[in-house]
Amino acid sequence: MCRQQVERTIPRFVVRAKDLILRWNALPLARQFLLAGGIVATSAMLVVGAFVTSLIEEAVTRNSAATTALYVDSVIAPLLPDMQTTEVLDDTVARALDETLGQGALGTRLLAFRLWRADGTVLYSNERNMAGRKFELSRELRMAFDGKMVAQLTPHDDLQDETGRSASKQPLLKIYNPVLQPWSGQVVAVSEFHEIGHDFQLSLRRAGILTWLAVATFTFAFFVVLSAIVMRGSRTIEKQRLALEQRVEELSSLLSQNETLRTRLQQASERATTLNEKMLRRIGADLHDGPAQLLAFASLRLDSDALWNASSSTEKRKREITAIRASLDEAMHEIRTICSGLVLPQIETASLSEILERCVQAHKQRTRSAVDLSLSHPPDHLSSSAKICIYRFVQEALNNAYRHGGGVGQRVVQSIDGDRVRIEVADGGPGFNPNQVSPTSLGLAGLRERIESLAGTFELNAAAPGTVVRISLGIEEIGQV
Repeated sequence: MCRQQVERTIPRFVVRAKDLILRWNALPLARQFLLAGGIVATSAMLVVGAFVTSLIEEAVTRNSAATTALYVDSVIAPLLPDMQTTEVLDDTVARALDETLGQGALGTRLLAFRLWRADGTVLYSNERNMAGRKFELSRELRMAFDGKMVAQLTPHDDLQDETGRSASKQPLLKIYNPVLQPWSGQVVAVSEFHEIGHDFQLSLRRAGILTWLAVATFTFAFFVVLSAIVMRGSRTIEKQRLALEQRVEELSSLLSQNETLRTRLQQASERATTLNEKMLRRIGADLHDGPAQLLAFASLRLDSDALWNASSSTEKRKREITAIRASLDEAMHEIRTICSGLVLPQIETASLSEILERCVQAHKQRTRSAVDLSLSHPPDHLSSSAKICIYRFVQEALNNAYRHGGGVGQRVVQSIDGDRVRIEVADGGPGFNPNQVSPTSLGLAGLRERIESLAGTFELNAAAPGTVVRISLGIEEIGQV
């Protein structure tokens, strides 16, 4: 059962860990730095503060103890006999020590003093009933007999005598100082003295507070400066990221537009090829059904017996010749009509206004109908393909207006809409339904393909009364084609 619970707990822990990682990665870089940097800076401040405080406390304690020990040695050492041979101090030495330890600055701070021999015997003590007694050496005493000075600060510890009774309850600085033989340097005794540590403890606290303040101030200042640099860099990175995203969006949009245009151009090219084939078939059909039939009729007339038979009368020959000439004239007229629809006038050097005027004038002469022309600031420069497109559009639209609308209310309007030129051809006829236009009709389809190949727009409004056909081409685009 426990194993199953563990197996169920591990996936939950993994899921939670992954969720935390995802949330962390979703945070901005500046916030990640503030969180992680704050934790690291606080941890570093605590570690450095504790380490420096401990070093300062240890150094101050050792220096204070060394100063006190030096003072005690300089005062007490001259009063001691040869400690290597003396096992018990006499009353004269004890009284001298009592008087010395009870006077001066040391007397006000010194709470207890003991002089130990290597076997654990207390040679002297300012405490009653302690001199002459023998105890087991403590770790500090053993270290002192090994030649090391030991100092300890015991905050608010009970000062007990060697019998275990409480003597005082206050902060003490305990110092164990080895007493050396003058000529040999051998440790012959250890002096243990307890100094009241109120002032010393206050000094340590003050030093600790100043140390923590210094470490905290330095850490905070360092973190603030580093955070400012990181925040500035983060803002720069964020701006660059936003600019890059905007640029990527623009490029993606342009790529999509280019792809759409490429598709439209490809489709327009395919449809243009189809339309060209249909146009060629229509021209072939027009030539076959029109001029070719008339020429065939004239050829048959030329082979008739009435023309070449000597017995035919002159009147009959004249009628045959007249019929042949009429057939040839009609054929020539149809050929010219077909050619006039294929060959445009010279428009490479003509302006837009001249092109529109020529197209409208040609329609008037051909149909004997009225057309209103309105021009508004036509552009100066157009490409040949744009001129041909506009000419064919107006020509086809006017022909349709005359053929289907009876030539009523025909008008051509040219205008400028920002950076685009607009051409509108309208009539006042009955209109028609664009959905009912035969698929084999090449007029509207050809116009739409031609205009879209130039990145233009084609609009048709055939709602009665009247029909409006409108195109729009970009001036810059058609000027660069």
